[in-house]
Amino acid sequence: MKKIFNLFDFSQKVDYKNEVLAGLTVALALIPEAVAFALIAGLSPLTGLYAAFVMGLVTAILGGRPGMISGATGAVAVVIVGLSISHGPEYIFATVVLAGLIQVLAGVLKLGKLIRLVPHSVIFGFVNGLAIIIFMSQLDQFKALNPVTGELEWMTGPPMYTFLALVSVAILIIWLLPKLTKVVPATLVAILVVFAIVAALGIDTKTVGDIASIKGSFPPFHIPMVPFNLDTLMLIFPYAAIMAGVGLIESLLTLNIVDEITETRGSGNKECVAQGTANVLSGFFSGMGGCAMLGQSLINVSSGARARLSGIVAAVFLLIFIMFGSSVIELLPMAALTGVMIMVAVGTFEWASLRTFRRMPKSDILVMVLVTVVTVILHNLALAVLIGVIISALVFAWDNAKRIRARKRIDEDGIKHYEIYGPLFFGSVQAFNEKFDVLNDPDEVIIDFSESRVVDMSGIEALNKLTERYHKQGKKLHLRHLSQDCRRLLSNADAIIDVNILEDPTYKVAVDKA
Repeated sequence: MKKIFNLFDFSQKVDYKNEVLAGLTVALALIPEAVAFALIAGLSPLTGLYAAFVMGLVTAILGGRPGMISGATGAVAVVIVGLSISHGPEYIFATVVLAGLIQVLAGVLKLGKLIRLVPHSVIFGFVNGLAIIIFMSQLDQFKALNPVTGELEWMTGPPMYTFLALVSVAILIIWLLPKLTKVVPATLVAILVVFAIVAALGIDTKTVGDIASIKGSFPPFHIPMVPFNLDTLMLIFPYAAIMAGVGLIESLLTLNIVDEITETRGSGNKECVAQGTANVLSGFFSGMGGCAMLGQSLINVSSGARARLSGIVAAVFLLIFIMFGSSVIELLPMAALTGVMIMVAVGTFEWASLRTFRRMPKSDILVMVLVTVVTVILHNLALAVLIGVIISALVFAWDNAKRIRARKRIDEDGIKHYEIYGPLFFGSVQAFNEKFDVLNDPDEVIIDFSESRVVDMSGIEALNKLTERYHKQGKKLHLRHLSQDCRRLLSNADAIIDVNILEDPTYKVAVDKA
């Protein structure tokens, strides 16, 4: 029992007051988000709320990052909306289950560590883009449905002034209260104060109930009603794969950001398994699936939560609201929740990244801005991060390709030495070949790799061709300080390779085993 207790990190010190109040605050903030994302995906509001409950509860218990909040997200909604419109909710549930299985497999294979390949400039761009999306999504709350045209239009006159005033009150409380006291979460106080003002003065303003009803029962269990055949698999697999990728990228990036804020370290692989398990259960319990939510995670952490209890409390409160408290929660003014989310957007944005524009390399600035723009325009976080990683990798390869150089000298025996510095890989092969004067070199040449590394098969092939060039000229070539891995791969130059076995390193060359 003790091992299980420690496995779930329940043994950590818990501030119960902070955890419960933070969980309540997060639960209130989850409702409009879950409803909105479900509508974006073309599903009923309850599918978003059920997903928020299941995702939040399972990841809070099993996840690799205490204090992180998961639920229905816009990134997932954008992925599945096409399938939802064309085939309906049952295919969505099946897709969510399959996506969950893919995520569990990623965790079992320990692919969570690949998040280390995401550069800091990409994380800055991701965070800034997400902050802008959160802020822009709140602008819709300043619109009202025109009964004539049936379209959302900007509020005007007293309704707009009232809404702006209430939002301003919420923002002011969230900004000012932490400077006075941190006994209770400022976000929760803001929601309750605005609620009390509206109720006491009888103000007519937009409420949660104006968006959609949140009344429901316990999430019903059922197996997705889809044909279990190859055609169904071929249909849902692309959506499931993209959903799994988007969910893991957003979750692992959120984990990294919360790690930095709390100065602790979570487990990426454990989070992959938890996210996958949560999505599988979400699909079986009529939910649209989801992933980690940066905005709600920041609300939770900024409210003082550091343990798993806050996530569990948030999920349980959300279920209570759905089953028993819908009539009260539907009276919550949207102005209060809008103010909370605007402050989340402000807190999410990495303002420090703007001050580093003159100090950062131009390539990093380009990557950061590009990731931000792609995130904002396409709302595709996975694509934005992928583009950022690819560009960063290409810039890194280009910079390293320029760093290879050779120190040349001829010793007292007339032997020419090439001492290579820098990595030999696909990007530096051309520059490497240009260092050698095969025709004019003496009959014996030594290439020393003590300060270099042969990184990939392109480097091995470059050495093969170089040995052939010297061999055709009847000259002897010695390659020194190569690893056994390199020498084994230099199969075409066995007859003319002479290596210093005693000093050769033991590093491995990256090889495509397939």
